[in-house]
Amino acid sequence: MTQPLVISIDAMGGDHGPPVILPAVIRAAAALPQDVRFLLHGDEAAIAQGLARHNEARQRVEIRHAERVIAMDEKPAQALRRGKGTSMWNAVEALREGQAQAAVSAGNTGALMAISKLILRMSGDLERPALVTSIPTPRGVTTFLDVGANIDCDAARLVEFAIMGEAFHRAAHGTLKPTVGLLNVGAEEMKGHEEVREAHSILREGKIDLDYRGFVEGDDITRGGVDVVVTDGFTGNVALKAMEGAARFITSELRTSLTSNLLASMGAILARPALQKFRERMSPTPAAPLLGLNGIVLKAHGGASARDFDLAIRLAVDLARSGFSAEIERNMRRLPDALAEAAPAPADAGASQGAEG
Repeated sequence: MTQPLVISIDAMGGDHGPPVILPAVIRAAAALPQDVRFLLHGDEAAIAQGLARHNEARQRVEIRHAERVIAMDEKPAQALRRGKGTSMWNAVEALREGQAQAAVSAGNTGALMAISKLILRMSGDLERPALVTSIPTPRGVTTFLDVGANIDCDAARLVEFAIMGEAFHRAAHGTLKPTVGLLNVGAEEMKGHEEVREAHSILREGKIDLDYRGFVEGDDITRGGVDVVVTDGFTGNVALKAMEGAARFITSELRTSLTSNLLASMGAILARPALQKFRERMSPTPAAPLLGLNGIVLKAHGGASARDFDLAIRLAVDLARSGFSAEIERNMRRLPDALAEAAPAPADAGASQGAEG
């Protein structure tokens, strides 16, 4: 008999809690194989009531009651002090206890990172998880990291992100040998600050088993020039928020144009299927995995819809079935030698900080 694959879920997290998360579990149960099970943490009565009319899903769910919930605005330090016994804490702890293979929460991002790091610990010599997201492109998607977990990054940390992002892209998107690029202000080797140029030198030497393509620029993220784009958390978060803002602006302007007069509205009705596809394509990625932990933890958007959380659950299943964690560990073992042998790229004090004109 096949061993069941269990997804541990914080059923109370996010802006909406059970009214969104339970329909997502029902959708996931209908679509995923029978060997996938769900461990739901939260208000037992509310969860049981939400699943009462869905017998097929209910048979694949185990409910673990949790008295308390971590608030969306709670500070990470406070969440660590009072988090034990909450739905989020219990969902992550199930991984450490071997009761589940992945955890998903739409709750407080900082709290989830802090709790996951405390309970699961970091893999190898890593210090903090990296947040990764997938950006739609004409070629499919670009894996983009870090998008906010690590503000200051040295060269070694950027190389770690490349290792983790490459393994994640293969597991999540099925590319056998993902290409990797390092985000910079220009493609020339003398461009960028010292940490970026040093990371470029390490990756270029080829001691780590990655298909590294060199520096890429901001427009490559959405153009799909490479499969994985690596940067520090400060730059990544600014870039991600800028892209999300641009997507909202385009969607808003399109909506305004299509409702400006009767003729435009009639055209919008005829184009509704295409517009729905456009909206879904422009929607943000439903979940950002926390890479580098000794366990698979996914952070869904706080305002995720049932469809979004369903997709987050499915991604958790894909990652749990893959061997991406072992791939990360294998390449991480090569990193110390690569750091020792690689020489920094030549610096040009006058040009290193400038972008292309």
